[in-house]
Amino acid sequence: MANGSVVLCESTKSMPRRRFFAPPEAFNKQSVTLRGDEARHLREVLRLKVGEEVFVFDGAGKEFRCTIESARRDETLLSGCQEIKPTHQESPLAITLAVALLKGEKFDLVVQKTTELGVTGIVPVMTRHADIKLRDASDAEKRVNRWKRIAIEAAKQCGRAIVPTIPLPLSMESIVRDSDYPLRVMFSERDGASLDDNLSAEPRPTSVLALIGSEGGWADDELSAARDFGWKIVNLSGRILRAETAAIAATVLLQNKWGDLK
Repeated sequence: MANGSVVLCESTKSMPRRRFFAPPEAFNKQSVTLRGDEARHLREVLRLKVGEEVFVFDGAGKEFRCTIESARRDETLLSGCQEIKPTHQESPLAITLAVALLKGEKFDLVVQKTTELGVTGIVPVMTRHADIKLRDASDAEKRVNRWKRIAIEAAKQCGRAIVPTIPLPLSMESIVRDSDYPLRVMFSERDGASLDDNLSAEPRPTSVLALIGSEGGWADDELSAARDFGWKIVNLSGRILRAETAAIAATVLLQNKWGDLK
């Protein structure tokens, strides 16, 4: 749909955009179909009518202005879709945040807030001292689907057209061995140096993989493995931070150093 299309600037309006999410495969030329929760929210919560204007983002960086053509309970057809510039530009730094599995709503909070702060990927990691242990593949898939819904809602709220990717949980070993990033940073409560001391000589990266541990911290062999594979070990401060606080703080620091939070 976007190939060869003209990106339009949105006119200034006092009313905030009424934004909805649809994956790229839901688009067909200049129309898109909203289904499930998105369609029900449009019809039953916002009570929008045929002919009204709405905005749809595809989670991959594109946003469109559309008109409601028909609205049913579980399916809404939007037509006349024109690509426009997203409300906010993406950061020049692509941050993938790898976070140890956290219990309760802590991982939910990390997904929500770091999506708002501009991360492009969130990877759940099974570490030695992770706060939870997954029962089976079904348990992992259920959690990831929940986190994806949270990421979509956070992107919708903050004006992003990109929704962070969230894969099924990976092992600590597979994360440590990942060499696809020019910069890999492991945040630790011990055995590390400050961000500036550790990274002052690093060239400006376009992407970074940042690793955050659980409440129980890192096991000795996890720290040793990270060092052996060339990770930078960063200590945030003399204070012990909760894991969810550390994830948010690390994202802010990286965005401030090389991204768009100045």
